[in-house]
Amino acid sequence: MRPAFAGPEVHSDAVPVVTVPITDLAASTPRSRLVSLDISHQSFTFKPGHAVMVGQHGQSERRPYSIASSPEQAAETGWIELLIAVEENGTLGPHLRSAAPGTLVDVEGPFGTFTLPQVPPEGRLLFVAGGTGIAPLRSMLDHTLRRHHGPRISLLYSARRGDEFAFVDELQRHAETGRIELHQTVTRDESTAWSGLRGRIGRSHFEAVLHDPDETFCVVCGPEPLVHESVTTLKALGVPDLQIRTEQWGR
Repeated sequence: MRPAFAGPEVHSDAVPVVTVPITDLAASTPRSRLVSLDISHQSFTFKPGHAVMVGQHGQSERRPYSIASSPEQAAETGWIELLIAVEENGTLGPHLRSAAPGTLVDVEGPFGTFTLPQVPPEGRLLFVAGGTGIAPLRSMLDHTLRRHHGPRISLLYSARRGDEFAFVDELQRHAETGRIELHQTVTRDESTAWSGLRGRIGRSHFEAVLHDPDETFCVVCGPEPLVHESVTTLKALGVPDLQIRTEQWGR
């Protein structure tokens, strides 16, 4: 069983490895941590959607994670961010057993083919995220929002509970200023504290955000069932195959 992190399938030849310190490790949600890695002294370039393999310095085990920050954010701050799910024992996993600010980690990459498609200014861009699948989409979204004349953006974001939406304050600010259209839904939260949409992402959710199927490019990232069902629904609603890009992981 693969852990539920935003990590792509790895199909790469030898790629560069750098050793960098963790600059910050903060709770993003109750079940995930945002880990910042200092790349300010490295030559490290990547595209929105790219991933890296990460493990504590000197050990053999590494795991894949999509980069959650955009190239522009990395250039401004000097670090890249990874959204990592907490395991049942409360750690980030054996590959990051003693992770803390200052811990050295080996970073292999970047790599991957799950990158931002070229979307014309007059087109639409629909991001669909499940859980930590928001990580590469956040990178793509920030990169796109920096364009002076970019496509119109919608985000359909599913989480188990209302407190498990990563980057939610940032995303809601974008929505409040009209920069994106944001739709959130929870799948396991029965509390009265959540007043938004409920249920797994399905046809009714897509009908609310898919305004022009022929002109919409869809980028989907999350667990395998969500990706499969999303692709099936998007095609049924008229989105061409070539305008759907996906990344998924197994359970």
